[in-house]
Amino acid sequence: MEPTEATLCHPVVDGELLLIRKQRGLGAGKLVGPGGKVEDGETVREAARREVREELRVDPVGVERRGEFDFHFRDGTVDDDSMHVHVFAADGVEGEPEATEEAVPEWHPTDAVPYDEMWIDDRVWLPHLVAGDTFRGAFVLSDDGESLVRYEMEIGVAVE
Repeated sequence: MEPTEATLCHPVVDGELLLIRKQRGLGAGKLVGPGGKVEDGETVREAARREVREELRVDPVGVERRGEFDFHFRDGTVDDDSMHVHVFAADGVEGEPEATEEAVPEWHPTDAVPYDEMWIDDRVWLPHLVAGDTFRGAFVLSDDGESLVRYEMEIGVAVE
């Protein structure tokens, strides 16, 4: 079984990070970056842009690929919850973010990211995205997603 191809796109504008309060699905209630599954016939960049539009009703600009990681629950084997995530940053958005059925937008200063309201792995890789670094990694979370069983990260790697 192959992991699900997915994207995240984090707008970082004037020292603030645009996150969403996820309203349904995996991670409901958590603060996450806009993103989701890559659809058939779509590039990962197209998927990242589409997900931001669908979830927040804005167009991300200056979209740049920053990294990728594998995300698993349990023992790290590929299962229905496994994802290969392509991570992008955007240096702006066109329009004013709006709440949707999927997401409620929240801006947070990049030096005060509320990691305690996010997936546990975000505190490992997200600071690198904010700093402009590129990265590649793999994360295995506990069954409940609240603790990090193990991870590996490479910083400053070529992505694209």
